[in-house]
Amino acid sequence: MEILRTVAELRHWSRQERSRGNTVGLVPTMGALHAGHASLIRAARIRAARDSSGSVAVSIFVNPTQFGPNEDFARYPRSFDADCALAQAEGADVVFAPTVEELYPAGAATFVEVEGLSDRLDGASRPGHFRGVATVVAKLLIAAEPDRAFFGQKDAAQVAVVRRMVADLRLATEIVVCPIVREPDGLALSSRNVYLSGAERAQALVLSRAVRQAEALAASGERHASALIAGVRQTFAAVSEIRTDYIEVVDWATLEPVEIAVPGTLFAVAAYVGPTRLIDNAILP
Repeated sequence: MEILRTVAELRHWSRQERSRGNTVGLVPTMGALHAGHASLIRAARIRAARDSSGSVAVSIFVNPTQFGPNEDFARYPRSFDADCALAQAEGADVVFAPTVEELYPAGAATFVEVEGLSDRLDGASRPGHFRGVATVVAKLLIAAEPDRAFFGQKDAAQVAVVRRMVADLRLATEIVVCPIVREPDGLALSSRNVYLSGAERAQALVLSRAVRQAEALAASGERHASALIAGVRQTFAAVSEIRTDYIEVVDWATLEPVEIAVPGTLFAVAAYVGPTRLIDNAILP
């Protein structure tokens, strides 16, 4: 597996692969890879195999522009050697690991913002977050020119922003969304789970319980968003240490709240477990 450091190297590799008749899959990450990321790389590898000949690139870049001034950029977990080992084990052909200066050269003044969506869900709590996400994903897609890019459903609001950006800019990349990967006890995998103490780890399970509660209510026929949210609030109320950020039932394409859930409606929650902000969601049946 090769490690690429510059946009020019990534673009050269991608175009060389395509000249050989290979498709290119990209898995954008911020590193601190876990089994959820591994599932994305495997999905990219499987799609490449279906194409008869395809290649997979994994980007590892902790993007500073998606962190707010009081967020955890400096302490965000970084484990580059272990990340490369996991990427290689799962079948990645290259890892793209640029410096901040490579993606944001001195004097950089161009950013990508998806208006409306960027101010909803996580964007409401983290102003500027999705501007940073859209900008870095656009840079990666322009550099790698992939046929497909793979994202996890756990970051459902991010997926909505990226899909809208790709559609609006007419980028020739298919966005593939892969299911949430969970621990055996239900906790959604996240690089930020390493911040949790033992007690906080147990408290964090309320997020997955809340998601299961919303799914169960929907499966029983409840379609009113207000009733779904009220039921989930009761679940959170049982764990007083948790501070909820949002509990929302929204259209996944627009992230706008809905009154009546239909198949494919997004149920999403965010909560603070101690100082750590975690998210979870489900696509309602």
